[in-house]
Amino acid sequence: MEHTSDLDLKAGFPIAQLADGEIISGRVDGEEAILVRRGKEYFAVGASCTHYHGPLANGLIVENTIRCPLHHACFSLRTGEALTAPALDPVACWRVEVILDKVFVREKLNPPKGAIESGVAPSSRTPTSIVIVGGGAAALAAADMLRRSGYSAPLTMVSADDAPPYDRPNLSKDFLAGTAPEEWMPLRDAKYYIDRQIDLLLKQRATAIDTVRCIVSLDNGRELPYSALLLAMGADPIHLEIPQKSAALMFYLRTFADSRAIVAAAESAKSAVIVGASFIGLEVAASLRTRGIEVHVVGLEQVPLERVMGRDVGTFLRGVHEAHGVTFHLGRSVSLVDGRQVTLNDGTTLQADFVVLGVGVRPAIALAERAGLTIDRGVLVDRYLETSAPGVFAAGDIARWPDPYSGDRIRVEHWVVAQRQGQAAARNMLGLRQPFTAVPFFWSQHYDVAINYVGHAEKYDATTIEGTLESRDCAVSYRRAGLTLAVATISRDLQSLQAERAMETASFAEP
Repeated sequence: MEHTSDLDLKAGFPIAQLADGEIISGRVDGEEAILVRRGKEYFAVGASCTHYHGPLANGLIVENTIRCPLHHACFSLRTGEALTAPALDPVACWRVEVILDKVFVREKLNPPKGAIESGVAPSSRTPTSIVIVGGGAAALAAADMLRRSGYSAPLTMVSADDAPPYDRPNLSKDFLAGTAPEEWMPLRDAKYYIDRQIDLLLKQRATAIDTVRCIVSLDNGRELPYSALLLAMGADPIHLEIPQKSAALMFYLRTFADSRAIVAAAESAKSAVIVGASFIGLEVAASLRTRGIEVHVVGLEQVPLERVMGRDVGTFLRGVHEAHGVTFHLGRSVSLVDGRQVTLNDGTTLQADFVVLGVGVRPAIALAERAGLTIDRGVLVDRYLETSAPGVFAAGDIARWPDPYSGDRIRVEHWVVAQRQGQAAARNMLGLRQPFTAVPFFWSQHYDVAINYVGHAEKYDATTIEGTLESRDCAVSYRRAGLTLAVATISRDLQSLQAERAMETASFAEP
């Protein structure tokens, strides 16, 4: 049964017309809301995700939670609390009341305070001070979760960046395209850190960790004692040694400052060359085409994204970009940059007002290596995200953890994974001992084509496409030895959520 968003939920809704697990859209005092039935219980929460305003009415109900169809944030139906990233803020929540054969939505409830619903009170092993090294997704999500979980002792974040934590995925998407203003980029304003007593140290680097004395040394000579430590340094761009005859504008894209510099160059540019046909490279291509800039993409691969997404999806995405005017030069590399002239290894010359280099990143593990932590293509952590040094945790791009679904040890360079690991590490620094079992998720935007990807298929031996790429309505499954390791979807948001849930329930992690 369909109901418009003009439905007044305060006026009462017939129970007989609300099936278990059904979502009804409506309004409460003019505010958009959804009404949900779970067995004999009824819940009313805000209609839009607090991350990118995804319509929760199109989401997935899992027990007493609802998941956003866009980027898989999860909210409590009971309190509105944001339980898992990428959303950090709660949705509105109203009291409901059943009278005879109708359910009525009453007054709005106050946002939850203190320990979040999915956690428990901090244990007796609560650290007397916590230091977080990093200023990205994992770092902020951890600090946020620590304070939301009731941790009130000293908390310090050490960031080499010159800006407070910001929306990194937007660096190559809307901000670079010019459709997201700069004020949208910070994840939290300055008042947030003051109010929550988070000591945010910008433009400072950790240079050493003494895991015996429990001290982090900074590049300015300061020493920070800790009783629990989170390493969340992220990754650094892979730098290419490209010969230059004369000065040229060449950029890497990793930080807010990097993106601002590219935006400044784009304002007067007519053409650009992007080196690398990766997700970052293609998203930058889409953003620059949105600005009307001529774009050439140079890459060693024969098909964009073939290793991750497969030949079919890679060929489809190439076609999407070519339809928007992007020119590809694949199976080639850059041999020389001379001012505005870019020469490829086959002798082709391209004119470019600037060049963006995006051939991947490497985990920033040097600090962990010097500290003597166990390294295996990343910082090795256990199922609680704790490293080989007691009390030292790692999250985000640097962490290699045991995946309970595939049985592999994996390392994933994705925003939502980093945030969720930061949240899990925060709980475990408080002694809660909750294994990290989240299924990896990321999204990538190419003009009007959005791809959601759940799971992790580093290696796969078979793919299956349900629907068609041409219709932009499909689900692509990646399998190894018969096990579906990952699913990529286009225009099938609910199916993406269902695939994520199926992997969670199929997990063979130890109890």
